[in-house]
Amino acid sequence: MPAVTYEHIKTCKQSGARLGIVHTPHGSFETPMFMPVGTKATVKTMSPEELKEMEAKIILSNTYHLWLQPGSDIISKVGGLHKFMNWDGPILTDSGGFQVFSLSDMRKIEEEGVHFRHHLNGSKLFLSPEKATHIQNDLGSDIMMAFDECPPMPSEYEYVKKSIERTSRWAERCLKAHKRPEDQALFGIIQGGEYNDLREQSAKDLVSLDFPGYAIGGLSVGEPKPVMYRMVEHTAPLMPFNKPRYLMGVGSPDALIECSIRGIDMFDCVLPTRIARNGTCMTSQGRVVIKNAKYQQDLSPLDPECDCYTCRNYTKAYLRHLIKADETFGIRLTTYHNLYFLLKLMENIRQAIREDRLLDFKDEFFEQYGLNVDNPKNF
Repeated sequence: MPAVTYEHIKTCKQSGARLGIVHTPHGSFETPMFMPVGTKATVKTMSPEELKEMEAKIILSNTYHLWLQPGSDIISKVGGLHKFMNWDGPILTDSGGFQVFSLSDMRKIEEEGVHFRHHLNGSKLFLSPEKATHIQNDLGSDIMMAFDECPPMPSEYEYVKKSIERTSRWAERCLKAHKRPEDQALFGIIQGGEYNDLREQSAKDLVSLDFPGYAIGGLSVGEPKPVMYRMVEHTAPLMPFNKPRYLMGVGSPDALIECSIRGIDMFDCVLPTRIARNGTCMTSQGRVVIKNAKYQQDLSPLDPECDCYTCRNYTKAYLRHLIKADETFGIRLTTYHNLYFLLKLMENIRQAIREDRLLDFKDEFFEQYGLNVDNPKNF
C-alpha cells in the first residue's frame, strides 16, 4: 500500500473536474486543493494555528532552502519537518530542481546531477536525484517530488527532448534512492515544455515507473495562460485516473478554476503571500491594491463578501496605513486574507463539482472578478 492514495468521489458532468480525497500519513484532504507555500518551514507571517483556522489542509515546503538552512540533518534530528514547524497535517516538499534551474547563470547540468553556486554566498554545491531524495527522506514530508530538469519556456525542441529523457532517467534514480516508501510518497514530474509529443513521451516514461502520484511541471513559468491551459488539457488525461494530479506553481484565481476544469487535483503557488506583502489583495470584486490613495479614508472592509479575520475586523483605511507604514501586522492581515480567499475559492470549486455546475460557477466568478472583459485584471 503506497503512503499516499487517491479516492475518486465524482467527476463534474459539466467538465472534466474531479472531486476526490487524498489520503496521507498525516491526514486526508479533499481535492481540488490549494497548498499554501511555506518555503523555509513557515508560511510567511502565518502561524500553523492560523493556517488551520482558514482550513489549509496541506502545505508545501522547499527542499533547496531547508537543505541550505538550517540543514536537513538538523531537521531530521528533531524528528522531521512536522515536529520542527509544529504542523501535524500533510506536507509536500518540492525537489529543489526548480530553484537550481532558475540559477541559470550559476549552474552546470550533467548526467550525474547539477553543479551550481549558493544563491547567497557563491559556494559550490551539487544536487543529484539521490541527494534530493535523501534530503526529503530526512525532512519526512508526506509527499516528495522527484528531481527533474525544468527547462525555460520557450526552449528549442531538441533541448526539451534531451531534457525530458534525462528527467525520466533521474526519476528512476529517485525511486531507487527512496528509503521510506511506506510513509512517504514520491511523485513523478511530467515535463515537455509546450510540445504535445514530448509531454506524451514524458508521461509515458513516468507512468511506466508507477509513482503513487504525478505532477505537471514546467508550466506557469512566464508563458501566456492559453498556452498553459492547452498543455494542461493535453497532459492531464495522460496521468493515471486513480492517482493524484498536481499542477506545480499555479495560484491565480482564474487559473485555479480553469485547471480544475481540466482535471487537476492539487495546486501550489507563492502568489497569494507574495502579492500580499506589497498590499495587493484578491477579493470577490477583483484585485485591490490597498496602497492606492482612494482607500485613505475608506472605512469599508477589504471584501464585503469575505468573513475572514481581516475582513471582519479591519477597514481598508487601516490596512492601507499599515502597509504604507511598512508594519508587519499589515502584511499578516493581507496574507491571511489572500490565503483564506483562495482556500474558500477551492471550497466553492469543490461544491460546484458536487452540483455539476463548475462551468456556471466559472462564468459567475469571472464576471464578478472582472475577468470577462477585453483587458482582464491580471495577477
